[in-house]
Amino acid sequence: MHYLITGGAGFIGSHLTERLVSTGHQVTVIDDFNDYYDPAIKRRNLAAVRDHIQLIEGDIRDAVLVERTFAKGRFDQIIHLAARAGVRPSIKNPKLYFTTNIDGTFNLLDACRYHEVPRFTFASSSSVYGINTKVPFSESDPIERTISPYAATKLAGEQICSNYAHLFGIQCQCLRFFTVYGPRQRPDLAISKFTGNILADEPIQQFGDGSSSRDYTYIDDIIDGMVAATQYERRAFEIFNLGGSATTTLSELIKMIESATGIKARIDHLSDQPGDVPRTFADISKAEKLLGYKAQTPIREGIEKYLRWFQKHN
Repeated sequence: MHYLITGGAGFIGSHLTERLVSTGHQVTVIDDFNDYYDPAIKRRNLAAVRDHIQLIEGDIRDAVLVERTFAKGRFDQIIHLAARAGVRPSIKNPKLYFTTNIDGTFNLLDACRYHEVPRFTFASSSSVYGINTKVPFSESDPIERTISPYAATKLAGEQICSNYAHLFGIQCQCLRFFTVYGPRQRPDLAISKFTGNILADEPIQQFGDGSSSRDYTYIDDIIDGMVAATQYERRAFEIFNLGGSATTTLSELIKMIESATGIKARIDHLSDQPGDVPRTFADISKAEKLLGYKAQTPIREGIEKYLRWFQKHN
């Protein structure tokens, strides 16, 4: 099959690109290599497969570029990962997030409509659950209160997918990722920052009292779930949680990284950050039943794998 992967040079996108190329698929990647973090990192992410893919450097907000890409591509599936990421930066510059994550998603789905691309997979986020008090979080839970512009854009993206599935028959899967980590993860994410700082004997920043918790999901498990979702056909529109189905507090996470590195962390204690949810916890029973998804990597094992990669590449 011929896949278009938006954001294919990023953390998750580059792993997915490698998986699809290794299984014999044709892959086109579109990425704007923006400066949210060093673009050189993203270029290195694709080094292993650069000669086996078509790479288009461009912005999904550019409707003309998107149209031209679809006209030439004749794609079988779109996997849409491109987005402005991060809760805290979205509070500082919400307009950038709305134009990229909402307008960009619309451009892609409208191109699917006119070029008759039958399948579209959308990367959503556990942040859409906001301050949901029911745990674990289920796809059937009412979404009543997102608390960041980033989360609002992801929820809007899901709704646009629902519209295009209903109106134009495009098979749409929305995947709510729960705190993905592992080799090549973004340098602004907690595990990456903490590991780097601890190894460099620099203080780490702990926001809040350490009781906030996340459902951490290793990258290989996420890719398994994504590949399974691209083959799902039961309903035209579906939402799936992809998580580890376990929670780890911030304090526990720091202790695990200390244990893996053998170094005691120096901690700067800071107040809670606006937009950060107190916890995430995935109910993955739907993905288990319909996709055969099952997270395989416990957080402690995943941190050890990440540390080995980090020490080799840094």
